[in-house]
Formats: sequence, structure tokens, C-alpha cells
Amino acid sequence: MGTLIFLVSLFITKNYIGYIPALIFLAAVVKISKVPFKFIVKGMKAIVFLLSLSVLCNLFLTPGEPLVSFWKLSISREGIKTAVFMAIRLTFLIIGSSIMTLTTTPNQLTDGLEKGLGFMKVIKVPVHEIAMMMSIALRFIPILTEETDKIMKAQMARGADFESGNIIKKIKSLIPLLVPLFISAFRRANDLAMAMEARGYRGGDGRTKMKPLKYHGNDAVAYIILLLYLAVIIALRVLIK
Repeated sequence: MGTLIFLVSLFITKNYIGYIPALIFLAAVVKISKVPFKFIVKGMKAIVFLLSLSVLCNLFLTPGEPLVSFWKLSISREGIKTAVFMAIRLTFLIIGSSIMTLTTTPNQLTDGLEKGLGFMKVIKVPVHEIAMMMSIALRFIPILTEETDKIMKAQMARGADFESGNIIKKIKSLIPLLVPLFISAFRRANDLAMAMEARGYRGGDGRTKMKPLKYHGNDAVAYIILLLYLAVIIALRVLIK
């Protein structure tokens, strides 16, 4: 819930001043989480390309008063403002999401999702099944990554080349990986389904948990802080045009 409120606040904000409370809030959460900031920054290497692409698109494609022009491209004052704005937003978004994944186990995440969306059972939404699918998907990510690495090394040992050539050639060279990877994934999914049926799994009705989630005083304080933070963001959006 806290991550969702933080992400919503980033899209509510339409000026730089609105990011000041977001920065303070994010810094406080990083400090409380005790996750080394260097570790968080290192994890952002994977999205550098996406961040750069977003910044460049906003920089060159935003119409406005041109400052620099070359060929058919131009950089406007509004483009610079939008690009910086988008870079800050994406950086905060990734760090905020990373804090959740670095401090919350997959089991806690899916259990919290199931408990938080429990009210939707009234309208016959299969909340338990959705949470179960998320849990299985999260657990399959490292397994599929390891399987991909094994298949790639096996094909490289037989002469496959995944390194040379331009980006289009590299993408084409990855296509032979997909067939064995999908076959392996379906085989594992079938084995898992058979194992669950053999153990009598029939859905969430009547099931108990080894570690049930319970609200405590700290949770109430956290909700109050989140609501105050969101109120500040909304107030800044209304008052500062």
C-alpha cells in the first residue's frame, strides 16, 4: 500500500517543488530500511537504457522554444524541463519499487496482496488464486534465469554465437533459445501442477497460514505517515501552479 501511494504521488506532482517532500520521504524510507544506498544504485544499472531513452525522447520531441537545432532535431526549453522532470520521476519510481522488493520476501508480498484484496472475494474475484500465481511466478524467475544460462552455454559449446554482430543479429541469435526454454517452462509447470494435485490442493477455501499477517501499532503509524505525505503532495499540486 505504501509503495502504491508513493507511485501515485509521483504522477500527481506537476512541479519540481512537489518532489522535495518525495525526496525527503524516500530518503527516510531508505534510511529506515537499512538497505545500503550503493546496493540500490547498483540495481538501477538495468534500467539505464530505458531511462536514457525516455530522457532523449522528451528532450528532442517536446515542442517549444528551440535553444539548439541540428539536422531535423531541436532541443527546446520545454524539452529540457520535461526531460529532467521525467528523469527524476523514473529514478524515484525505480528506487521506491526497489525498496519494497529488497525488504519484502515473495511470501510476504503475496500474503499481503491476498489480505489487502480480501474484500474483493465478495464479488467472486479469486484473490487467493491470483496471489498464488504471483508467488509461483516470482519463484520461477530465478529458475528460468538459470535454465536460460544453461541452454545458452550448451548452444555456445556447439558453436552458437550470441556476442558478435549488431543488435538485430543478436536478437535473432536469441530466438533458438526460446523453444527449449518454453518447453522447459511448460514441463516444470506441469510437474508443479501434478505435485499440487497429489498433495490435495483445492484452492484457498479453509486454508490456514503458518505465519498469518496481523496489524500492529507500527502499521497504524505507517498508514498515518503515508496519508500525511499524500496530503502534502496534493496540497502542493493545488497551491502551486
